[in-house]
Amino acid sequence: MNHYALTNCVIYTGEQVLYQHALVVKDDKIEAITLEADLPQYLEKIDLGGVNLSAGFIDLQLNGCGGVMFNEEITIRTLEIMQETNLRSGTTSYLPTFITSPDEGMKQAVVIMREYLSKHKNQALGLHFEGPYLSVEKKGVHRPEFIRDISPEMLDFLCANGDVITKITIAAENPAADYIKRFNEAGIIVSLGHSNATYAKAKERIAEGAAFATHLHNAMSPVSSGREGGVVGAVLDSDIYAGIICDGLHVEWGNIRIAKKAKGDKLLIVSDAVAAAGSNIDSFIFIGKKITVKDGKCYDEFGALGGAAITMIESIRNVVQHCDISLNEAIRMSTLYPARAIGVEDTLGSLSVGKIANLAIFDNQFSVKGTAVNGKLHWN
Repeated sequence: MNHYALTNCVIYTGEQVLYQHALVVKDDKIEAITLEADLPQYLEKIDLGGVNLSAGFIDLQLNGCGGVMFNEEITIRTLEIMQETNLRSGTTSYLPTFITSPDEGMKQAVVIMREYLSKHKNQALGLHFEGPYLSVEKKGVHRPEFIRDISPEMLDFLCANGDVITKITIAAENPAADYIKRFNEAGIIVSLGHSNATYAKAKERIAEGAAFATHLHNAMSPVSSGREGGVVGAVLDSDIYAGIICDGLHVEWGNIRIAKKAKGDKLLIVSDAVAAAGSNIDSFIFIGKKITVKDGKCYDEFGALGGAAITMIESIRNVVQHCDISLNEAIRMSTLYPARAIGVEDTLGSLSVGKIANLAIFDNQFSVKGTAVNGKLHWN
């Protein structure tokens, strides 16, 4: 039986910051959060040396890391390598993100995701399809020849697999967005992204049920004047969730601060990481394109950003150091708010009795010392 107490740490529960408390894990769940002085003598105690303890980070946009890309090698092993890499930076759960590709690749990703979910619990939390139903004008690194309207056959296929597809990014102006209600009924969250739509069109899609925005500010029409707010303006002027990349390259720090003031607890941190995150490679292939990595920046031959090379713990550090966001709130942006955004807050995303023991252990220099997944400890 897995039964232990983590002691001598600062516990960030998602609601409180606790000192002189211990977190007790039994099997795969949190059994108690109690004063250290009240722990029973027989219980195994693990002294964390004064570092921080929080729920494990949840990354809702992860294309790859550790030298691998899900688009390039659609296998269970790729997802396992991504998870192993995640643990080194405190991320215990994630949405594997599969970007614009032919239908065959999307179908293969669904098959692999279903098999992975049957083997591994509370780690990958379902697929995120980022495309192919996007705007060519805001394609970013996505290959324009694969951007398209949705076919009736693919609409049926995606909705039939809503149990393993958690989220799909669609441009507000793409005809696929006409089916937001149907996607929602199938259990799929529709996220607005890679969109050149007007403010009015984006607000219309939000009213129809779009509930998320993919990498706010990136690959979406901006607030361009006092008369046109674009997709960015529509997202800021709504209560939908929005992910934001916090590497200092995709979004300027001031824009993160503004977004935080506008969105509050609906703004969450995503890495949008690619193969370079958690590895030391200087180039990789992404949907047939060579992506170069230099000084933490990933870009294609035309200079378009090709994802990020950042981890979640580095993102937390950045918003604390550059965006006037407290550590407690930065943790919530990486745990509680992502869990709420995809409806798993009853089991993940904060620390309370009965929740799954997915944990992150890190010091004040933002160095991850270890994690727990389903109560099993992993030390760096």
